[in-house]
Amino acid sequence: MFFLLASFMLVSLTMINMKGIEVNLPTATNAQQNNKPDFTLVSIDVLQDIYFDKVHVPDSDVLARFRDLYNQDHGARVYIRCDKDVPYEKVVFVLDKARTAGIQKVGLEIKPAAGAGANAPTVAPAGPAASDHH
Repeated sequence: MFFLLASFMLVSLTMINMKGIEVNLPTATNAQQNNKPDFTLVSIDVLQDIYFDKVHVPDSDVLARFRDLYNQDHGARVYIRCDKDVPYEKVVFVLDKARTAGIQKVGLEIKPAAGAGANAPTVAPAGPAASDHH
């Protein structure tokens, strides 16, 4: 049984801007922080285009890219940042491809709600898929 394990990561705003594309993040009042720079940043922009770090990857190649990551490191960490206006189905598409490839450590980048902390983006865990609950 596979579970998407949450990987709690925080990277300084500068590092995130260097690794990924600009997106308008959703906000949350509760987020975990961690300083683990060894991750792959997957971004989904408002046009629903997917990027691994800053490299555009067509939907048809996302699974292959995740498989390459997993083959290089079975403990690979993926950090997903997507525009708040991206449909939920697109996020599920990316999570499903990561899971299919064997990647279990996935975090979702969010922006703290006003008054909830610093302006630096943080991550929330991506929980197990609904089909894993019995």
